[in-house]
Amino acid sequence: MTVLVLGGSSQIGHFLLPRLLICGEPVIAVSRHPPSMPSEVQWRLGHLPDAMPELPALSAIVSFGPLLALAEWLASQSLSGAPRVIATSSMSAETKRDSSVPAEREISRQLRDGEAALASACARHGCSWTVLRPTLIYGAGMDKSLTPMARRAMRLRLFPLPSGRGLRQPVHADDIAQAVLAALDCPASVGRILPIGGGERLTAGEMFARVHRSLPCATLPLPLPAWLLRLGRHGVPRLRGPLHRLDADLIADNGELQRLLGINPRPFRPEASSWVPAHF
Repeated sequence: MTVLVLGGSSQIGHFLLPRLLICGEPVIAVSRHPPSMPSEVQWRLGHLPDAMPELPALSAIVSFGPLLALAEWLASQSLSGAPRVIATSSMSAETKRDSSVPAEREISRQLRDGEAALASACARHGCSWTVLRPTLIYGAGMDKSLTPMARRAMRLRLFPLPSGRGLRQPVHADDIAQAVLAALDCPASVGRILPIGGGERLTAGEMFARVHRSLPCATLPLPLPAWLLRLGRHGVPRLRGPLHRLDADLIADNGELQRLLGINPRPFRPEASSWVPAHF
């Protein structure tokens, strides 16, 4: 039997695929941009929900893509053997639920709708499922939050440092990969939505400061005072949500993750390599 990984070229896939191979699992990874180099992984070109390749019988399906697209594809398939399904959502399903920005509330709603649709599609096939809700992900130089900030700073040699009091809990992509692997063999996690955050909670300001200290070249820190952030929040609509969240706690309770899967994510200790794009 074979493990199917959807979004195999993602930052979590970068860490998961080698771990699956070490376990001796045959792996098919589907991506919009599969690597051209030879690999033990069977790479296939495709994407959810309607451009998927032909697949053999599967023992498990792991997905790092949009939940609604995954649910739509599953609902259209005739699966044999009821493969185990592990998928990632986001803690934004909760942290943006009551956002003052309508677009962010819509993101939260879509995530929760996707989780519900996945559960329904799995029930139709008799598949057991687990959903992981990560906080802010880093570690493979592929995220769209901290990595762009780090690269911009290295290019301009200037690092803006916002003063944020809200708590953050960045989670390394490899810790999520380990949680996926643990969930594949954990009956107790079936039918659960598990938050997963990093092993340390720190203020947004300290998080940015650690990113700055991790850079491989000298960059000038540019503190951004609270009054300037308030001005930006009111004067620039597209910044309203991100700036407002600087003083909001965006964290996860790892209690169930630790109890059910035995996963204890690492503290936030980024290195220069954290901002370098992963290669397959």
